Amino acid sequence: MKFFVDTAEIDAIAELNELGIVDGVTTNPSLIKKSGRDILEVTKEICALVDGPVSAEVVATEADAMIAEGRKLATIADNIAIKLPLTWDGLKACKALSAEGHMINVTLCFSANQALLAAKAGASFISPFIGRLDDINLDGMQLIADIRQIYDNYGFETEILAASIRTVNHVSEAAKIGADVMTAPPEVIKKLAQHPLTDAGLAQFLKDAEAAGIKIV
Repeated sequence: MKFFVDTAEIDAIAELNELGIVDGVTTNPSLIKKSGRDILEVTKEICALVDGPVSAEVVATEADAMIAEGRKLATIADNIAIKLPLTWDGLKACKALSAEGHMINVTLCFSANQALLAAKAGASFISPFIGRLDDINLDGMQLIADIRQIYDNYGFETEILAASIRTVNHVSEAAKIGADVMTAPPEVIKKLAQHPLTDAGLAQFLKDAEAAGIKIV
């Protein structure tokens, strides 16, 4: 499973990238606002930092305007993935921009039918929002499973990008189902390394090492 970082904070991306676990980055207008940076400036900096796809989202809602904004975003760097909403106009823009050879991340997916349309429109990535479905008592993981089955049935190459990940369990469950990619905030990714038994075991080892006077250097 590929790991994308869902943030526009350069320091957080750089810290995770040093570990070699960052396969890409996803941003959106809300994350850009939180960073306090200009969208073109911060996106260019992120693209220079990581080798994988960097999703940059359009803000237009009409197809022709989305296409124009997408082309502008694509000039930032070769690893830009143009992020489009899963609307009818978004699908039109997806078809046009993917035909030009651009990577497309279709976002705000909440149904298997939407995912099917995005794949047929040429999306590189489909982003089903797990957490937001869970928020309204629907099963986000079932959506991942449904999309996986449909894509496998017909050989679609669109990658399933599990988004709106809130917990470490979301990550492992999405991986077991077969999501190609997951995107999560830095704090969730860091929590993947945590376990209370690891902490307890380390504390005991350190206590015993101190009692035995063990020193390595």
